[in-house]
Parts: sequence; structure tokens; C-alpha cells
Amino acid sequence: MTGTAARGSAEDPHISGEAHRTLVLGLGNAVLTDDGVGIHVVRRLDADAGLPRGVTLRDGGTIGLGLLPDIADADALIVVDAAELHAAPGAVRVFEGAEMDAQVGRSKGSVHEIALSDVMTAAALSGSRPERRALIAIQPEILSWGTEPTGAVAAAIPDACAAIAGLVDKWTR
Repeated sequence: MTGTAARGSAEDPHISGEAHRTLVLGLGNAVLTDDGVGIHVVRRLDADAGLPRGVTLRDGGTIGLGLLPDIADADALIVVDAAELHAAPGAVRVFEGAEMDAQVGRSKGSVHEIALSDVMTAAALSGSRPERRALIAIQPEILSWGTEPTGAVAAAIPDACAAIAGLVDKWTR
């Protein structure tokens, strides 16, 4: 999957009463093993096709401020990324709202985390940061050359997908 895969239109009646647009943004470098886990999660979600209409999946790669228009257009934002959690490889943590802001602000484990901090700050300053926002963070094991995640991180992908589905469900009720 490249770019964006939309799950129907925002006007679909399946989205609780009013238009609701959720952006699921997978970040990472797809050629640095576990660093690309955000992209692998978005690809899995796209292949499974189990999310409701109104959800847009985006491979954000390591793009920085270029993501701001997509974030500004969303009612809700879920970012999936590898992050230093000081946990076992493959650990998944969910940070919502202010917890996400704090995690993104303090975590500088990779170039795209710095870019995410910049994008979220720009969104806040412009008044376009979604009120409903979350970071699904996955502890990497290895950040060296390779196009597939390590076993521990690959095993965490279903958990990350389930966390995303849970957030979408909670936010669209």
C-alpha cells in the first residue's frame, strides 16, 4: 500500500450520526527493520479491511510537516510508530490526548519522532490538532538495515491493530 486508502466517505451513516474522519498514520523507515513498524501496521489494517468507513490509512513514512494538511482534515488522529519505551521488544503502549503530547514531546528516539513533535506543535498552533488523538507506540528491537520487522515486533502488529480498532470504535460511538 502506498499513499492513502480511504474507508468510504465521511457522510456514511455507519459513522455515528455525524461526519467523522479518522486518520491512521503509520510512521517509520521501511528499510530499517523495526523502525518501519508503523508502516507495517497500516499495511496490515489495509489488507484486513476491518475498519469502518470514515477511516483513512496513510503510510506517512518519515515525512514531517508535509503531513499537516492530512492531520488538519481529520476529526481524530491515530499515529503508529516505533518508540523507545524502555520495555521488552514488541511492547505496545497507547498514549491518548495529553499523554500523546507528552510522549511525543519527550521522546526523540528517531528522526520521525522529532518530525512528529514538530507536526503536532504546528497543528496545535494553527488550531487544527484533533481533539481525539493517540499514539500507538511499539518498542523496537533492532534499527538496522532490513525490510521486515524482527519477530518480537512482527508479533506485536496484531496487538497494535486491535488497539487501533478499539480507539476507532470508542471514538465513533
